[in-house]
Amino acid sequence: MVDRLEPISRRPRWCFRALLRRAGVGLRTFKGERQMSLWSSRRRRRGVVVAVAIPTALLFAGTSVAVPSSTQPGEGEPVVESRVKNVIEVGGHRFRDLNGSGALDAYEDWRLPGEVRARDLSARMTVEEKAGMMLISSHYMGSSSRCGDGGGRELVCEEDEWDTTNSWDGKPFDQPVLSSSGATAGIGERNLRHFIVRDNPEAADLATWTNALQEIAEGTRLGIPVVMTSNPRNHLSGGRFGVAEASGKFSTWPGELGLAATHDPGLVEEFGGIAAKEWRAAGIHKGYMYMADTATEPRWTRASGTFGEHPELAADMIGAVVRGFQGERLSPESVSLTTKHFPGGGARKDGQDPHYSWGQDQFYPTEGSLERYHLPPFQAALDAGTTSIMPYYSKPRNDGSAQQLPRHLWFSPQQQFEEVGFAYNKPVLQGLLRDTMGFSGYVNSDTSITTAMPWGVEDLSRPERFAKGIDAGTNLFSGEADPSHLLQAVRDGLVRETDLDRSVRFLLREMFDLGLFEDPYRDPRRAQQIADDPTSQTRADEAHRKSVVLMRNDHRTLPITDDEVGRVKLYVEVFAKDEPAEQSAALAEAIQEHDPSITVVARPEEATHAFLAVVPSLGLRDDSGDGLSVELGERTGIDVARIQQIQSQVDENVVGINMTNPWLVGAVEPGADAMLAMFDATPEAVVDVIRGEVNPTGRLPVTLPAGPEAVNRNAPDVPGYDEPGYAYVNDAGDAYRFGFGLSYDR
Repeated sequence: MVDRLEPISRRPRWCFRALLRRAGVGLRTFKGERQMSLWSSRRRRRGVVVAVAIPTALLFAGTSVAVPSSTQPGEGEPVVESRVKNVIEVGGHRFRDLNGSGALDAYEDWRLPGEVRARDLSARMTVEEKAGMMLISSHYMGSSSRCGDGGGRELVCEEDEWDTTNSWDGKPFDQPVLSSSGATAGIGERNLRHFIVRDNPEAADLATWTNALQEIAEGTRLGIPVVMTSNPRNHLSGGRFGVAEASGKFSTWPGELGLAATHDPGLVEEFGGIAAKEWRAAGIHKGYMYMADTATEPRWTRASGTFGEHPELAADMIGAVVRGFQGERLSPESVSLTTKHFPGGGARKDGQDPHYSWGQDQFYPTEGSLERYHLPPFQAALDAGTTSIMPYYSKPRNDGSAQQLPRHLWFSPQQQFEEVGFAYNKPVLQGLLRDTMGFSGYVNSDTSITTAMPWGVEDLSRPERFAKGIDAGTNLFSGEADPSHLLQAVRDGLVRETDLDRSVRFLLREMFDLGLFEDPYRDPRRAQQIADDPTSQTRADEAHRKSVVLMRNDHRTLPITDDEVGRVKLYVEVFAKDEPAEQSAALAEAIQEHDPSITVVARPEEATHAFLAVVPSLGLRDDSGDGLSVELGERTGIDVARIQQIQSQVDENVVGINMTNPWLVGAVEPGADAMLAMFDATPEAVVDVIRGEVNPTGRLPVTLPAGPEAVNRNAPDVPGYDEPGYAYVNDAGDAYRFGFGLSYDR
């Protein structure tokens, strides 16, 4: 079956859809409920400098360039704002004079197609400017603890951050790595234009800071703006019950597995639209998200960032979230997404992560698993228009992998995979991603592939690594703020300037489509208003309630009705690795504040009911190379004996397990009168389910394993629902497979 897959150029587009149908993936058409406006209209205009401009047509000798009719006066007029350079007026339209020429150059003309503007601008750029454009690195606010000695009072950070040691293995680098550049030197001297936001300020402060960076960029030779990128900021994912990494800054939604548990792509698309509005208002333009990986190995520490184990659900959800954030097409209201980790990072042997040397190998031991389970969500992201793709750190191994690719995509007649990291892997990026799956965007590497995680290319110098990555099809290199090694590759003849041009045009086209060349500035007060909009959190709260899965409900323990609550004395305890006593007190307080009719008691002996919140931990830094575990116990921070003791003391106990991974529940499930699966849900949402304010509708996005033996014999590239004898079955005969979930009326 695999050999019948042919390059997209040789066959109709629908053939890959047939591939998805063979994989059991039903493709659905989603129509966005929001109408995306192409141009924003936020703030007052600045003063105008009227200039005599060279007619646009004369800028393209021998080329016919038609200005779209939709840009006639009064139609499609964008907001234009400059703070450093002048604004010129041509034909009744306003344009930013970004290079200070006094004339309207093609790249400054918003009436022209983005591709035309990108070609014009790339031709004006120096090699140094192009090299800087192809790097993206972390950047910090002036007040950040990462800026200098504990941060300062300046708005922007002017400190360089050089790393001498690989933080993942503790070994020294052969030469220092510039992981973060000071703002002015980075933008003005190193020509950097892509930054990853790591701080978590209020929306107004974020907008003020990003405006300052845009002013620095506007003052450079060509006035090229900066693109601010972030990892997800709208989810409860702090490892503490009800505590988020970005708590209170934007609307707070369930984790990705929680969104998947709703089985509601429409809600996920709505989430993307709400979050995109919040991000753009604060000055963030691009998201390192979401993960299209299929979670086929339960011990993988990043399973919580996926949309579950089923390729159909994951495809529906990833398509919905791309449409939500980006809209039908990129516009000044979009957030551009980088979908990761191609071609599917969920197939992790023993759950080990490729940030570490012992996890660098990627195996696909089941024939056809790549096509059947792992590629469909990526195809859905491509079909929805995701702007960029991030390959995984790992390198595929031929020994231990079954046939996955048709012969024409093999690295050589004798070897299926080139055993180098996927960002260096030309057959995968060019043959599979572009030629076969039809991807037309750009490839953004994962962080530090040329320094800390250069899997398969360790023997190459850093300039040679850049050259190999570019030849393979990688366009933007993450974790690098020093362009000198890429420039050295050009000087050594390893990379041609024309190779840089292709990548630069991809990146510039994204900037043009996002409207950054017309108005990169944000209104801080408006940013805070949007972030604080209560209607956004109301919709997020609904998602939290829909994400909770009722797993067990003996003798109708739940819900606790209004007739019963007066007789209930509830004991609350959180079981977690970090500060369980403090978390228990906070949860008890949150429950009473949300529902004062509930009486909370301090000791199990006083209780008629108990709510035991089980919050296991399996973090990226827990991977020590000696195997990972999804058992509830000391390694995951859970005192199982204490849980069992309380279960024996209290007549009615409800166990709520935070399912960041498919945990082994056999130690606590039999003693529970009721059990809930939570996916980074808020305490308030859980209380609403317990009290019957909502009828639980969530369904499992993953299969829970029967026990350690099931985990160990599980093929890492096959989801649990397709593994015989894998699912946990309770004493009532319920199998905790993908899609399982009870409600109060059945």
